[in-house]
Amino acid sequence: QVQLEESGGGLVQAGGSLRLSCAASGITFSMCTMNWHRQGTGKQRELVAQITKEGFTNYPNSMKGRFTISRDNAQNTVYLQTSSLEPEDTAVYYCNAYCSGLQYWGNGTLVTVSS
Repeated sequence: QVQLEESGGGLVQAGGSLRLSCAASGITFSMCTMNWHRQGTGKQRELVAQITKEGFTNYPNSMKGRFTISRDNAQNTVYLQTSSLEPEDTAVYYCNAYCSGLQYWGNGTLVTVSS
């Protein structure tokens, strides 16, 4: 059974930072592209960051500079380091695995940024 378990969310003041983690099981983690998405209230889900199985990273232009994705294949874990958070970053952050044409999602972790 595939499980993606996010952690690290919480309440933070504007300008602060959080480190989100996603622990994966049931997949060959090292062979998967891992992504972080987010969805704010009343908004569409959007990509925040991507890291390929080779370790290449991709960020939408709107996310560059404040989010850093990394992975630890030995721990089957992907991370999202956030910084200079703004109230507009308030959202549920989801971990996503893309493995040989199949996609898996975690249940998300809530990040709330207060002004």
